[in-house]
Amino acid sequence: MKNNCKIWVQNTILGLSLFIFQVTFAQLPSGTFFFEEQVNQKIITHELHILDNYLTYTMYEKNPAKFIVSRGGFAKVEENLLVVLLEFNSNYQNDELRMLNIPFQQEGQNLVLDIKSKHVFKPKPSLTQDLDGQWLFATRGPDEGQERRGEENPRKTLKILTNGRFQWIAYQTETMKFSGTGGGSFTSKDGKYKERIEFFSKDDSRVGAELTFDYELKENDWHHTGNNSKGKPMYEIWTKRKD
Repeated sequence: MKNNCKIWVQNTILGLSLFIFQVTFAQLPSGTFFFEEQVNQKIITHELHILDNYLTYTMYEKNPAKFIVSRGGFAKVEENLLVVLLEFNSNYQNDELRMLNIPFQQEGQNLVLDIKSKHVFKPKPSLTQDLDGQWLFATRGPDEGQERRGEENPRKTLKILTNGRFQWIAYQTETMKFSGTGGGSFTSKDGKYKERIEFFSKDDSRVGAELTFDYELKENDWHHTGNNSKGKPMYEIWTKRKD
């Protein structure tokens, strides 16, 4: 009887371990991943952010700078597919895509996506800084109780900060109208936010620009002040997006 109980316990533990492994494997990994390929003597960078089950995927050339495409939305893993319900798609007028179903697997820390061909995305080393997370533009400052844009408003400007990389995207969720995006590297420390632009959909000539701003965190708000890319004073208030 004791032996039977012992075997039952061992099998139960083994079963639970396998179940936990399967559930863990089915979860969407977080991180920033890169893949580079050479096409017609040009190097194309594929940049992938996964944060809180939200995914952004952008393609661009560095030299000379050229923006290609950016898409993003809420993502999950279903068996061997990465399923993304798109919130934005810079190429929507041409392809009308609102959902992506991408064959997907993990090889160690790498993500393998079958996007026309096998793309092996390698993770960027993890880096934690102030301001990390997803932010939605709320209003122009200073905060005087004015009406805010938020999750309920179909017109959104989203900014993602993670692993020393940033990306902002302006879009409309109902019509899928895409207004622009830009991104690159950033640092945020002791009230100073600095970013270096590495892709910019509206104007490739802006790539390489470095901008410095002041920031202050007030509860769930990020107060962002300084001069914009055109050199004009700005005061923006961003609010943390709910998970």
